[in-house]
Amino acid sequence: MKKYWLYSLLLIIASSCSEYQRLLKSNDPELKYSKAVEYFEKKDFMRAQTLFDEVSFYFKGTERSELVLNYLARCYMGQKDYYSASEYYKTYVRTYPKGQFAPESKFMIGYCYYLDSPDARLDQTATHQAIQALQEFIDVFPDNERVPEASRLIDDMFDKLAYKYLLNARLYYNLGNYLGNNYESAVITAQNALKKYPSTKYREDLSMLILEAKYAMATQSIEEKLLDRYRDTIDEYYSYSNEFPQGKYKKQAEKILKESKKIVKE
Repeated sequence: MKKYWLYSLLLIIASSCSEYQRLLKSNDPELKYSKAVEYFEKKDFMRAQTLFDEVSFYFKGTERSELVLNYLARCYMGQKDYYSASEYYKTYVRTYPKGQFAPESKFMIGYCYYLDSPDARLDQTATHQAIQALQEFIDVFPDNERVPEASRLIDDMFDKLAYKYLLNARLYYNLGNYLGNNYESAVITAQNALKKYPSTKYREDLSMLILEAKYAMATQSIEEKLLDRYRDTIDEYYSYSNEFPQGKYKKQAEKILKESKKIVKE
């Protein structure tokens, strides 16, 4: 019985391959188009894409051309080739700025960049492109049903950029006084992140890192700067505690306050 099913499966695969090879050799664009749609609906995106590519020139300048472009972009999405997909969506928007798939294509350009956005430790060019493209979608189609989703994706990208700042600030903090005052660089980096991305979900982490870096500078300070730096640390504690009265770093922050006040009183 197992051999029978295996043999049947091999026959089906062989038949499918031979049918596809005949399609590639066919000179009938209508047949290729209809079969490409069938392959697409079966999620066989590679074969569908090849057939759509072959008929795209034939249907150029016709109403079918709009559909072919859309199908090609979606085929590349199905293959997780987001760069190629975005290029086809861009071509669609340029060619049919008022076409039936224009809002979807405009959104998908940004979404492709979003999906291609790498880990925060890597270059964030795609992240910036995603933000720009999604914002353009919102500006052009403000009443589209996907605007809330686009806004959420933009917020995700802002958080990723803020997280990159946080990672850099932590790196400076961990370097300490190696080859210079890296604590100050940590403070500046974290402060810049808060200015650029004030609503980020990493706001408390950045604020606490500023407090820790200022405290570290105070503890390792030369005599003439010591009191000023401890006072600055105390001020920073109140900035943190006022914004995050029940923050996740509350105990750690209070310990810094206690030690700083002790030095200032002495």
